[in-house]
Amino acid sequence: MTAKAGPILGHMPVTDLVMRARDGDQQAWDAIVERYAPLVWSICRRYRLSGTDAGTAGQAVWLHLADQLDTIRDPAALPGWLAATTRRECGRLAPTAQPAQPPAPVRDAVTIPDEQATAAGAELLAAERHAALREALTQLPPPCQHLIALLIEDPPLPYSQISARLGIPIGSIGPSRRRCLDKLRRHPAIAALINAEPASADK
Repeated sequence: MTAKAGPILGHMPVTDLVMRARDGDQQAWDAIVERYAPLVWSICRRYRLSGTDAGTAGQAVWLHLADQLDTIRDPAALPGWLAATTRRECGRLAPTAQPAQPPAPVRDAVTIPDEQATAAGAELLAAERHAALREALTQLPPPCQHLIALLIEDPPLPYSQISARLGIPIGSIGPSRRRCLDKLRRHPAIAALINAEPASADK
């Protein structure tokens, strides 16, 4: 069983975790598995695999990662690599299976309404969005992290309340939101998942 990662490693950017795991840091490897195991499992569930087959697919994914960790060109794109590899393994175990329809879109930082841009993550699985967003959000500037955290509150907060909490004018929230979302969408962890294809997993 994988040991639970410590609090520091648990919040470390995936790029740092990958680099440490490449150097033989077992705790960094454990942190990677702990962070992305829900992503792998959710994809297996969408392919309607049995518990045994899902376990087999998941084990194969982690074995592939251990074998190819040194060859991943962009560590920040690891979520996309894992998603593509998991789909491939699920397809091998259940070649005639079709993934279930994704759940209704959830309100997250990528799907915040924006008249200047469409939702970049609309086609991602909910679990993939969560993993990618978690990674991308940790690398945004603190003002963006705070703003996005308030924008995705459920129920939604009025701009007047966001303005009061952050100490910024109401009129600056929209432009700030667009700038922060643009940074979020450009992060490799988001871009890789949006464009991930199984054929790219081995490249």
